[in-house]
Amino acid sequence: MTAARITAFTRDGLVFDVTDQGPLDGEIVVLLHGFPQTSRSWELLAPHLHAAGYRTLAPDQRGYSPRARPRGRYAYRMTALTEDVVALIGTAAPDGRRVHVVGHDWGASIAWILAAARPDLVATVTALSVPHPVAFLRALFTSRQFLMSWYMFFFQLPWLPELLLPRLTTSMAARSRLGEGMNPRDADFLLAPGNLTPAVNWYRGMPFNPPSRLTGSDVTVPALYIFSDDDPALGPKAAALTRDHVKGPYTFHTLEGVGHWIPEQAAPEVAALLLPHLTR
Repeated sequence: MTAARITAFTRDGLVFDVTDQGPLDGEIVVLLHGFPQTSRSWELLAPHLHAAGYRTLAPDQRGYSPRARPRGRYAYRMTALTEDVVALIGTAAPDGRRVHVVGHDWGASIAWILAAARPDLVATVTALSVPHPVAFLRALFTSRQFLMSWYMFFFQLPWLPELLLPRLTTSMAARSRLGEGMNPRDADFLLAPGNLTPAVNWYRGMPFNPPSRLTGSDVTVPALYIFSDDDPALGPKAAALTRDHVKGPYTFHTLEGVGHWIPEQAAPEVAALLLPHLTR
C-alpha cells in the first residue's frame, strides 16, 4: 500500500496542519518547531534530509495551527503538547514503525520528553539549542541561566506580553540578538491577529509541568544534542548537565558563532551532524 501525504491530523477535536515532504517511502523524520516559530523554520534543513531519502513531517503545533488553539493555559501543559506528537506519529506510522524526532527550542523539550517516555515510538532523538528539561531546571538555579531566562517569567503575566510584544516584534528581527537569524516570516507570525496568546500560552502552561511529570526516565534511544555558543537565551551549564540524563548513545556538538535559531542559521552544519546520527 502506497503511503499518502499527510496535510493534517486530529486529536481531541483539534486539527493540526502538517507540512509533509520528501520521498513517501523514506524513513520518517518529525520536525518540531519552537517559539515563536512555525513549520517554516525547517525550510532550509528539510531539503538536506529529502536528498538523503528521508521523509519529513513538520507540524504547526498546538496554538500555531489555526484549528488547534484551545483556550486557557492548562491546555498548553507539556503532557498535552507531547501527546499531540504521539497522535501525529500514530497517523504517520500506524504499523508501529519508529520515527526520528528532531526539535528546536520548545520542540526540543518535547523531543526529549517524548524520547524518554515513549522509546517504542522514537528511533533517534535530536535536540537543537534546548537541553534536557531536568538539566535545564538544575542549571536554572545554579548558574546565570536564571537571568538569561527572564522572558519566561515575563510571559507568565496576564495581558502585558500581548500589549508589549507586538510593539517589540517589528524591530526584534532587525536589532535584537535574540531575533537575529530567525525566519522573517516567523518573526511576523506574532503580529497576525489571534496568533500571540496561543503561542505565549506554551510558557504560561509551565506551572503545570512539575519536574516529576517532565520525564519518567532517562533517554535511552540514540541522542544528538546540538548547542550553539552565541545563544543569548541558553548558557553552557545546562548543556553540560544534559549528559547525565541520557543513558543511550549520545553525541554532543557545539556550533561556534551561531545564535539561537540553529535551523535557519546553520542548516548545512546541522545536516552534516544529523544524517550520520539517523543511521545509528
